[in-house]
Amino acid sequence: MSDASTITPVFVRLKLSLLRNGLRQSSGRRVAYIASAVLTLLFAALQLIGLIALRGHEHAASVVILLVAVLALGWAVMPLFFPSGDETLDPTRLVMLPLRPRPLVGALLAASLVGIGPLFTLCLLTGSVIAVAHGTAAYVVGVLGTVLGLLVCVALARAVAAANIRLLTSRKGRDLAVLSGLVIAVGAQVVNFGAQRLGSAGLGQLDPAADVLSWVPPASAISATDAASEGSYGVAVLQLALTAGALAALIAVWARHLTRLMTEPDGSTLQSPDTAVRQSTGLGRLLPAGRTGTVMERSLRYIWRDPKTKAAWVTSLAIGLIVPVFNAVQGTGSVYFACFAAGMLGIQMYNQFGQDTSAFWMVAMTISSTRDAYVELRARAFALLVITLPYATLVTAVTAAILGAWARLPETLGLSFALLGAMLATGAWSSARFPYSIPQEGHKNVAPGQVGLAWISIFGGMVAAALLCAPVIALTIWLNISADGDSWSWLLLPTGAAYGTALTALGLHLAAPRTATRLPEILTAVSKG
Repeated sequence: MSDASTITPVFVRLKLSLLRNGLRQSSGRRVAYIASAVLTLLFAALQLIGLIALRGHEHAASVVILLVAVLALGWAVMPLFFPSGDETLDPTRLVMLPLRPRPLVGALLAASLVGIGPLFTLCLLTGSVIAVAHGTAAYVVGVLGTVLGLLVCVALARAVAAANIRLLTSRKGRDLAVLSGLVIAVGAQVVNFGAQRLGSAGLGQLDPAADVLSWVPPASAISATDAASEGSYGVAVLQLALTAGALAALIAVWARHLTRLMTEPDGSTLQSPDTAVRQSTGLGRLLPAGRTGTVMERSLRYIWRDPKTKAAWVTSLAIGLIVPVFNAVQGTGSVYFACFAAGMLGIQMYNQFGQDTSAFWMVAMTISSTRDAYVELRARAFALLVITLPYATLVTAVTAAILGAWARLPETLGLSFALLGAMLATGAWSSARFPYSIPQEGHKNVAPGQVGLAWISIFGGMVAAALLCAPVIALTIWLNISADGDSWSWLLLPTGAAYGTALTALGLHLAAPRTATRLPEILTAVSKG
């Protein structure tokens, strides 16, 4: 059963069975899959129509070459962000079967062509060929290029998955998925920035990048169609050969990793004792002694190790930097946008106990008085400040440097510190008053039935924090409109810092007795998921 022609139909039927059985698990999953399929295909159809409309445009080739290059990049990173999104991505499920790697590669490649992703890719490749093809020879080259381009995309995803599958399927490796939030946040701003630049300068700016990418598979397959349209048949053949060579290389790499997976033991999650000892003692030496240092270390380790907590922090750090910096680079921003960094990181103070999930019962066992609750909340706030204070300062300085607004740096920092203090205060109180559970599995951040609590906790707290910052905001406005306000604006830095510190202390003192008296309710709420 190791011959490729024999096992390929079996693997295709296996892929269809996996899809069918997955849809049978629940009506909700079936509706979600059908809805996502319809939306994806609708988007693919619109893309196809748009690409066809490009036909005859002066810079059509540059657009489609860049589009295919970005499409291939998406196929390359997909296994890193969604390692569990497709059961066929994990070849370790097949290691006990009597299969040789080479025939297995062909069978898996054929099975990988079944799905919405390959169909979406086929639509974009077809539209790209139609956009640049002129003449019979160009269409012949385009058909070959479409097939090669699709196979390269699929083989690229499978080769990346095979090379990293043991890491990705381990608990530590699954943390790579948190980068998806960062990539989406950065990508959205890059696309927005690029669209604005293209809108003002035209599509001609794409030509230099397209000239380079036209020799990078699988974009070279589409470039071959354009070359054939212009009569450069030698270039077209060379670019097709380059794409075919890339496909052969990817299949060879894929087969080599499959052989290794099926013959070598898994050592991706092993850790030497010396490393474990170093990790368990290094951080604690830098923190205060007693309960404060212990709670701070626990909170910081959650940020580094817990996938959901890490995802929230990575996303907040990224967006907190991207919004002010990208707006400043585009010339449409203000130095006050830097306060966005403090606001995004301040959100992490909300639902502190929900981040512990069912493990909160161990924390609850150590809280027997209002004093214990106060020290617990204060240490958690200190852990956030270890990251948020230098980060907010850095983002503000970078934004001021880009805009050349150094004179506004002190008052912007003062506003950031006041906002951060207000969010720490309201976050501590809402954590005790409106706790909710964060499911550990899946992509949901709120347990079913607790969405209302989450909205009240986060958005209600943010509104309260904004109202608490009103005095500092009013003082900033008054100094900016005052005739001699510029000479006194530096006072906003110590004023904002002192005001934020006072708000934090007040919020912790108000939240501590409520935390101590509501421990059973909090434990029930955070353990629901």
